[in-house]
Amino acid sequence: MNDSGSFPGYNQFLELVKTTLAKVIRSSDKVPQHVAFIMDGNRRFAKKNNMEVNEGHNAGFESMCRVLELCYESGMKSATVFAFSIENFKRSLFEVNWLMELAKDKIKQISQHGEMAEQYGIKVKVIGDRSLLPPDVLKEVELAEEVTKNNTRAVLNICFPYTGREEIVHSIQEIMKETAAGTIIYRDIDEQTVEDHLYTQGQPPVELLIRTSGVTRLSDFLLWQLSNRGCAIELVDCLWPEFTPFSMLKILIKFAFKKTYSPSNEEDDELKKKTAEQKYN
Repeated sequence: MNDSGSFPGYNQFLELVKTTLAKVIRSSDKVPQHVAFIMDGNRRFAKKNNMEVNEGHNAGFESMCRVLELCYESGMKSATVFAFSIENFKRSLFEVNWLMELAKDKIKQISQHGEMAEQYGIKVKVIGDRSLLPPDVLKEVELAEEVTKNNTRAVLNICFPYTGREEIVHSIQEIMKETAAGTIIYRDIDEQTVEDHLYTQGQPPVELLIRTSGVTRLSDFLLWQLSNRGCAIELVDCLWPEFTPFSMLKILIKFAFKKTYSPSNEEDDELKKKTAEQKYN
């Protein structure tokens, strides 16, 4: 007996349902303007399905693209994905080198003519400690950013290689440089100053974090941004390659419902969001 996916028109029907629901969510005006993803579980997915580790990472990339397409179709301004932690350099040299090659190829693919960045008007930003990247990977990163720099509809932040602690330290170092240069006055330094020097500065506040694989930790990801009291956290009990656009739709519908019926959206959070959007635009 054939499974449902083999029926004529089945996949086209699912695509139509997905697109229609994305439009409904977009029209609701309850879409999170900045969503962050901890894409956990690629290696476990490979083991579970008797695959090579690299096949698991490839499956994870395909899942990321499908989910991001839905996000941008729904009207999101920013998405941030945790692609590679600085801590991942502790893995085997073979896996690290392979992940670097994968990242180089996939960043190039995303930004190519006719691909996701052009289709959705996405500016690609690779954030993290670039000094740790091999020269050939860094070259591809800079090219992707150059090719997409004039796109204004949305942003894709690729954290690579990244930790939240490094981002905060980087922000403080930049503030110290500007203080020494006289462009910032010491007594004027506050939380907003730190925020203005984060990698995500000028973008809407993170409103939704999604982590797959059922793990209940932040893994040193966006530590400053996730302290925003308006940020919802969704821990999903499936591996990242198993996370589908329909999984995402369920979360977006839940988010929109809470936005509509929860009294917890305070005016100062809305003001902060609008201020960031004005700076971004």
